[in-house]
Amino acid sequence: MRSREIPYRIPTAAPLRSLSRRAALRGVCVSFAAAMAPWPASAANARDPRFVVIILRGAMDGLAAVAPVGDPDYAALRGPLALAGAGERAGLLLDGFFVLHPAMPNLARLYGEKRALLVHATATGYRERSHFDGQDILESGYPAPGRTDSGWLNRAVALLPSAGGEKKRALSVGVTAPLVMRGPAPVLGWAPQGLPNASDDLAARALDLYRHRDPALASALQAGLDTERMATKDGMGDERRKNKGGMDQPDGMRQAAAGAARLLAADDGPRVAALAFEGFDTHQNEGGVSGQLATRLSGLDGAFEELEKGLGARWKDTTVVAITEFGRTARINGTNGSDHGTATVAFLAGGAVAGGRVLADWPGLKPSQLYQGRDLQPTTDLRAVLKGLLAAQLGISEPALSEKVFPDSRAVLAMQGLAAG
Repeated sequence: MRSREIPYRIPTAAPLRSLSRRAALRGVCVSFAAAMAPWPASAANARDPRFVVIILRGAMDGLAAVAPVGDPDYAALRGPLALAGAGERAGLLLDGFFVLHPAMPNLARLYGEKRALLVHATATGYRERSHFDGQDILESGYPAPGRTDSGWLNRAVALLPSAGGEKKRALSVGVTAPLVMRGPAPVLGWAPQGLPNASDDLAARALDLYRHRDPALASALQAGLDTERMATKDGMGDERRKNKGGMDQPDGMRQAAAGAARLLAADDGPRVAALAFEGFDTHQNEGGVSGQLATRLSGLDGAFEELEKGLGARWKDTTVVAITEFGRTARINGTNGSDHGTATVAFLAGGAVAGGRVLADWPGLKPSQLYQGRDLQPTTDLRAVLKGLLAAQLGISEPALSEKVFPDSRAVLAMQGLAAG
């Protein structure tokens, strides 16, 4: 077994109700009012950190995103989808054993600047390969599927110090909040394609009408318009009107990240955000250097770039983590794709990350080393990674992490050394 810096091992281990438009707007109004209380100076060692979680839905192929070209069994397993250390199918060199997919040059740059870190052969405790159950566990933080009342990131936000009588606000990007961000803590919602392109005159008329007939709805509408203007300032709104790409396409991913960065960068804005990108279920025609997966990875790479650019000076205190519900099979299938698997890779980036490393207790790819003879064997519990980030970035204690954020996880120790000194 090839040890790659860390010895961590995994221990043996309902849809939302529909709301009326009025009720939804009232909820926005109430929660938005809690959004802008300043982060207390005493929190997280007087720093003003940002923490961003990106959910990659569909089970991203970790062996394609970060390819172990130094493993002698890799190329034969992956066939025409295999990356290489040089030549036409070359990936971006990382440490001599792993290469990064060529669709991610920005992440490679951050890696070279020691501001990106990759954790390979990682997984939650889930092993059954159902998207629905896998995503439940990934986002809820509970050890078993079926719990959709709250997500681990929202529960983490609820533990943060109070400011002005309210908890510091979180941001959810998308038409509906990802499960990871649902729960007791107030959440500011913004959808990249969410608000109609109303003129200023029409918006003013609607506000005037609501002020006379329903002040609560007027406040909600004003809050939404203010959020939209902040997220789309500097001409981004014009670009969005030209582009219809959703959050499964590169342009849509970039726009979502750019809007989130603008809101997070504000002095009185949220400090924690969640985004969800779709389209990583690559059963057919996955592609190698180019193709379906390359397109999605390019979008994720662009999202990292937009977050760095939009956060500006705040980037130095930012951590971004991109995670997926599980990985894909080690062998490709008969349609040049890969099926549901187990272990995968997690991406960490930001000025607060101690980067320039690939962390993996590499299990090997021989038939006897694969999980159930088909998947990359998981050797790192993803909760250990997330606990380490939440402790370092937001100052959440170990008991709170094990009991409230990730219930029943005392056996999973927070990974150390992820944060820049």
